[in-house]
Amino acid sequence: MNRTFSSHLCPICGGGLEIGTTVSTLNLGFGLLVVKNVPARICAQCGEEWIDDQTAGCIEKLVEETKQRRSEIEVLAF
Repeated sequence: MNRTFSSHLCPICGGGLEIGTTVSTLNLGFGLLVVKNVPARICAQCGEEWIDDQTAGCIEKLVEETKQRRSEIEVLAF
């Protein structure tokens, strides 16, 4: 699960967040959207993934575009 956050410490375990990428998978009801290479901060201790507000906004735009196309399965690179 991707979560938005803007700190350098994991709010779950207090571990350090490292810059990396993740895959965001969203069930749109009528179809599935997979977004690869999403910039994220990943906790070095527990592995929880966090995305910033700007990245979340970009993913929301991709969701809206996918909804308009009504794609059953769509895989995009960030």
